[in-house]
Amino acid sequence: MEKITATDGTKIHYLRLGKGSPVIFLHGWSASAKDWLPFASALADHHEVICWDARGHGGHAQNPGSSSDIRDMATDLQQLISHHQLDNVLLVGHSMGALTLWQYIQDFGCSKLCGVCIVDQSPRLITDKQWQNGIYGNFDKIANEQFISKLRDNFAEALLQLVANGYNRKSYENYHRNSRGFQQMREHLQTLDSEPLVQCWESLTAADFTGVLPLMDIPALLIYGDESQFYAQAVAEYVRDNISDSELHIYENSDHSPQLFHRERFIWDLQTFARRVSR
Repeated sequence: MEKITATDGTKIHYLRLGKGSPVIFLHGWSASAKDWLPFASALADHHEVICWDARGHGGHAQNPGSSSDIRDMATDLQQLISHHQLDNVLLVGHSMGALTLWQYIQDFGCSKLCGVCIVDQSPRLITDKQWQNGIYGNFDKIANEQFISKLRDNFAEALLQLVANGYNRKSYENYHRNSRGFQQMREHLQTLDSEPLVQCWESLTAADFTGVLPLMDIPALLIYGDESQFYAQAVAEYVRDNISDSELHIYENSDHSPQLFHRERFIWDLQTFARRVSR
């Protein structure tokens, strides 16, 4: 695993493989580089592929007092692109990874990018009377404050309940019968250093990237699950309608991680999109 040192001294770890036009995979909140490795390997024959562990993720110790804010993640991404002198980069972001690429575009523009792939994410997580396209359609400021308090009390259980209590009925049932899948997630989450992740969540829920979408002058591939725990189909349609060059794929029988339910289809769609934008 390679690493660079961010401007605040934080070590950013990443895996790099393959040769060709660059693709950078950005993982979700509480996840890590390894979540993208099966997909990265599939693209490595024709692309230089990078999978990183965002700051505060991947089990890498942070310097005392260092930030896990999404704005710092975007700066880390800019530094990574600059370090390897990359141009015409395709960014692939799932969940928090999509927020990271939007923060990057807000702060640094699209000049180094040839396209983006956004997987099941809203540009604004917190809802209010004017905005219902966030988490659950009704996850407002008060609900988020309560959730953050639960995270600090029992990080693993709070996160599992967030997954269970949304739109996906199967997730709700599996949580309440304590399925093996939820047991495994709980065991993994209990190993994580939770405070950097909580601070990261605070920055994610403070962000609003609705104004970034119309400014994007690069193609966007949008992949959403029809049974996402967090987002109704109206979210996917909103993102599609506010990015001028976008194509939307709704994966059936898929939750917040549609790429896992339809792995071969996702790889095919991503490879096809990558060929288009990297010409």
